[in-house]
Amino acid sequence: MTSSNPVSLPTTDANFCSWLAQASPDDAFEYHRGFLVLDVSPLGETLGARERRELVRVARRARWAADRQLVHLVQRRHAANDFSYLAIARPRPNPFSSSPSLLPLTNVAKCGAGKPPFHHTNNARQSE
Repeated sequence: MTSSNPVSLPTTDANFCSWLAQASPDDAFEYHRGFLVLDVSPLGETLGARERRELVRVARRARWAADRQLVHLVQRRHAANDFSYLAIARPRPNPFSSSPSLLPLTNVAKCGAGKPPFHHTNNARQSE
């Protein structure tokens, strides 16, 4: 799999974490097709409430992985208001190298374990 031919699984947090755990460098996962900012809005009409909540979880998990340098996040524009949102796996450090930090490897193991990367609150601010 390469970034030009992304994996397209049902978009769930569990599927994203499963993909991330086994992804090779340059593998891609399309975690959404549409217009993310509109599709996650409660005012949006494209998704039901359950699907919208799951999309928010997956988008936050993708950001979590990017913040830990596990993936690159990119968008591919197809047309007006039609984008593919892709997570592209980054190379992982060699565990036998002299690199002082293997943090990305330990983060992959934590993906999906325990609480989600962000918690939704009814407040205007989100907390990590």
